[in-house]
Amino acid sequence: MEHRKLGTQGLEVSALGLGCMGMSDFYGTAEERDECEAIATIDRAAELGVTMLDTADMYGPFTNEQLIGKALTGRRDQFIVATKFGIERLADGSQGINGRPEYVHRACDASLQRLDIDVIDLYYQHRLDRSVPIEETVGAMAQLVDAGKVRFLGLCEVGPATIRRANAVHPLTAVQSEYSLFSRDAEETVLPAVRELGVGFVAFSPLGRGILTGAISAGTLASGDVRRARFPRFAEGNLDANLAITARIGDIAAEKGVTAAQLALAWLLQRGHDIVPIPGTKRPDRLEENAKAAGIVLDPADIALLEAAASPENVRGDRHWDMAAIDR
Repeated sequence: MEHRKLGTQGLEVSALGLGCMGMSDFYGTAEERDECEAIATIDRAAELGVTMLDTADMYGPFTNEQLIGKALTGRRDQFIVATKFGIERLADGSQGINGRPEYVHRACDASLQRLDIDVIDLYYQHRLDRSVPIEETVGAMAQLVDAGKVRFLGLCEVGPATIRRANAVHPLTAVQSEYSLFSRDAEETVLPAVRELGVGFVAFSPLGRGILTGAISAGTLASGDVRRARFPRFAEGNLDANLAITARIGDIAAEKGVTAAQLALAWLLQRGHDIVPIPGTKRPDRLEENAKAAGIVLDPADIALLEAAASPENVRGDRHWDMAAIDR
């Protein structure tokens, strides 16, 4: 597996990381989640050279970090551990955003304990707290670096102005945002900003929350997939148009002898060596399929064909149900 540099502070990770959220939360039911299979997936990641594991304290909440902690036992040096703070899942079921400095320190200590590690490799603010100046939040994160609890810093779903202000306090190693053939708004302002500053880019939902795999259908949502149903691109009136796009991508993939997921990931990998996608899975066979994307080379004609099929004008619906809450 090829390695890529994130930022300019010395962090190197595999070209593809592993998003671990679905192992513990959100997609599927509790009965469908299998801790043994999840750990087997992380075992396979080690064998394939997939080094970056992506988690967050709010996944579960808390249980995903605990799962990662179990999987790391005896082989901490094989993985780069990235986790996040800032989205609080409250007792009443609601969510809050917290970027207060005292919370940053408390959240980090709790994550270290759950992960059962001495240092977090990459620590992100999960969402911007608009009530707290970013300088104060990143200042507290920088103190964690000084204390040896964190190696590198990142932010999630932030716009260029926030990135610049944060980077002036402490160099950022990565910005994580949604990016895929179906979600290309990062190209407008975020990617130019991080490239100007020498900050890496980590792409979450690189398979469009599964729609780019070709495995999603109207029947999938009708059967109770409430998580995806919240997103406008899966809403009635949008889904059929978007599935027509994925069908075309599937045809292109078949012509090349690869899967639709591999094709979508290969496209993203060729957008720049500063981009690291983190497709999520809880199954070893899916991980193996995704990892093979790193060996696929697309020529300009392939790329033009894909981008024409999934041009932003053709994709129906916003990528999130609350775009106003995302710092852009």
